[in-house]
Amino acid sequence: MHTYPDLQLFINGQWRDSTKTLPVVNPATEAVLGQLPCASYADLEDALRAAKAGFEVWRKTSPRARADLIVRAAAIMRDRQEEIAQSITAEHGKPLLQARLEVIRGAEFFEWDAGEAMRTYGRVIPSAAGGKISVHHSPIGVVAAFSPWNFPMSQPARKIAGALASGCSVILKAAEETPAGAIHIVRAFEEAGLPPGVLNLVFGVPSEISEYLIPQPSVRLVALTGSTQVGRHLTGLAAQSDTRVLMELGGHAPVIVCEDTDVEQAAISGAVRKMRNAGQVCTSPTRFFIHESIFDHFVDTFVARAAATIVGNGITDGVEMGPTANKRRIPVLSALVEDAVAQGAKLRTGGGQHGDTGYFFHPTVLTDVPSSARIMQEEPFGPIAVLNPVGNLDEAIAQANAVPYGLAGYAFTNRADYIDRLIDEIEVGNFSINTLEASLPETPFGGVKSSGYGREGGIEGLESYLTVKNVWHSAVIA
Repeated sequence: MHTYPDLQLFINGQWRDSTKTLPVVNPATEAVLGQLPCASYADLEDALRAAKAGFEVWRKTSPRARADLIVRAAAIMRDRQEEIAQSITAEHGKPLLQARLEVIRGAEFFEWDAGEAMRTYGRVIPSAAGGKISVHHSPIGVVAAFSPWNFPMSQPARKIAGALASGCSVILKAAEETPAGAIHIVRAFEEAGLPPGVLNLVFGVPSEISEYLIPQPSVRLVALTGSTQVGRHLTGLAAQSDTRVLMELGGHAPVIVCEDTDVEQAAISGAVRKMRNAGQVCTSPTRFFIHESIFDHFVDTFVARAAATIVGNGITDGVEMGPTANKRRIPVLSALVEDAVAQGAKLRTGGGQHGDTGYFFHPTVLTDVPSSARIMQEEPFGPIAVLNPVGNLDEAIAQANAVPYGLAGYAFTNRADYIDRLIDEIEVGNFSINTLEASLPETPFGGVKSSGYGREGGIEGLESYLTVKNVWHSAVIA
């Protein structure tokens, strides 16, 4: 029988409790899983001191030794895949199969960045005789990292992996709704032998923690995955102390479906991926722009597959979609649907709460949604898809770019001329053609416009965690 982990803070290599706690609730059953300790200001001050001391140790640890330890920790996570996945499903609600895959994905982030730890190359720049110019990279320092609730293990993994591989220390504020994934990561690094203070884990009132940590002089980078609204607020806090930021923010991903594609496959793929994680993914395909000649066929196929989605407790075999994160999501999603319908959109399936227990929302499809509807500009972050017809590629591209977000975008086509235009003109940081996969550990991930700054993953993934120093050495005094 699976046991949910003890919920504690981790500061300076020690687990600790707190007098103030928050309940962690299973969103499928509404049962309380445990009480999560909230960090006090004294805890945060201890974490800062620990991170400063841990950084002095970790920055002097060789890249090879850092990489070896990170790989050891990732191996522990792989060995504990089932235990971690059970915890994720209990606190988040996603199907157990998806939770298992998330554990592997998180381990892959660590393994990729461990390899990159040994490739933070500088360079020698040709110069005149008697001199040498070189470029050096160094870890930036203490990182204040903030991870969201939608991927309890893989999202903290991205932040921790980049920081530790670069030689930085970390204070991670993980999501209060889904703390177990981060706790399992910390346990793995503790067992792998990470020095005290290098990785610290806190929970609590998000605004109190961010407003205390970010202005601290020892914090040299703020790394967030979260909403655009929160990202702007934290960026403003960081700007007051000239602290660098790494922001992976909201999205509202377009999907352009061209007339030459395999309509059945594109529609089924879109419906399945839209409902993954109950649509609570920043790269979730949401705004579908379908050529008018195939629109009816696409809609019929998409709606049938979306309506057939098996919704339920993620621990149950065969379930494809679990609940939304909390009870606050249900009225937010319902309001978006009601607004769209009031403005003339057609509700093809779903539209409201699913069942009486848990925070479930029906897989929902809207068609013919006017541009004035809120959902055309606001990221729903839930299982709602918008399907609209377009007359040509020009119209599709214009509609795709008609939002302030630019995280991910997708297209289905086999025409070379369409592909060239789409690559050049779609305003996103991640663009996929004939697949709805948005990122891998080895590819850079991040957005443009209001979807953030910087990249995680790929060879670019460590850049935010490093400083660049130019050295000019002259053999004679000039």
